Amino acid sequence: MLDPMISLDIVIVNWNAGQQLRDCLGSIFATNRDGFELIRVVVVDNASSDGSANDLTDIALPLVVINNTENLGFAKACNQGAVGSRAEYLLFLNPDTRLFNRSLSRPLEFMAQKIRKNIGIVGIQLVDNTGKVSQTCARFPTPRGFFSYIFGLDLLAPYFFLSHHMSEWDHMESRQVDHVLGAFFLVRRSLHQALGGFDEHFFMYFEDLDFSCRAKQAGWSSYYLSEAQVYHRGGGSSEQVKSKRLYYSLRSRILYGYKHLSWWAATGLMLGTMLLEPFLRIGCAMGKGRISLQETLRGYALLWMSLPQWITKSREIRLEK
Repeated sequence: MLDPMISLDIVIVNWNAGQQLRDCLGSIFATNRDGFELIRVVVVDNASSDGSANDLTDIALPLVVINNTENLGFAKACNQGAVGSRAEYLLFLNPDTRLFNRSLSRPLEFMAQKIRKNIGIVGIQLVDNTGKVSQTCARFPTPRGFFSYIFGLDLLAPYFFLSHHMSEWDHMESRQVDHVLGAFFLVRRSLHQALGGFDEHFFMYFEDLDFSCRAKQAGWSSYYLSEAQVYHRGGGSSEQVKSKRLYYSLRSRILYGYKHLSWWAATGLMLGTMLLEPFLRIGCAMGKGRISLQETLRGYALLWMSLPQWITKSREIRLEK
């Protein structure tokens, strides 16, 4: 049984999530909340145009809705939702998730154990609509790992070129890992405050990986707990804008490189991303890729057109190391 003094705030960043947001909130209401206090559920709406964050008052939760007039990005909205929190734990939860009965109580019970005091971040099993467990944990990227991904070597020779994602492991047992996926990202509030929250240079993608890396550097661990589950649709609202999703992923990858790798490795990663990978992705798009040729071209066009902007951010993020 949990200590009744344990408290939790949940932060959900919404952008045109439609019915998924309401389903997610409904699952929070229905999940087992015995033994801890749910202080707030904060929905930060990043200027949705679908009205998904409107008229949520009928859901019996301690709900706070923050309506942004523009899309501030995922990292900044997460930090915005955490402002003013007095809870012991923060859960950053995607709107395309649905909680089960023990999705909150079990990981909170785990983190509250005194022997787990060095664990700052916990993730749980993510399952799809068939109940299949997703392989979502990841290693911290290395230059070798980035380049093997760009050239597809992790697919051609997985035993020699380990993927950034821990796809060789079935995720059926609990273990300490480098990183758990940000769709269900349970964090001690003291850690979030100590790290200054998520790095807002990352508009979307890699902000959770960067957070895990900085937590590790500060002496904290991340843990994957297989004893609790959450449904995760995957893709979520970003499925609506695949070209922009590709752009933000590539841009954030480059920024991550300049923040956590050597200058030479980061610059090599940038050149590989800008000059080599487009041709490989275009080839995949013309075959059986998950993103169309038109969307791939548009994503890289956005990356090239914003070159001055993200070079400036790369310099800023390098200077702040």
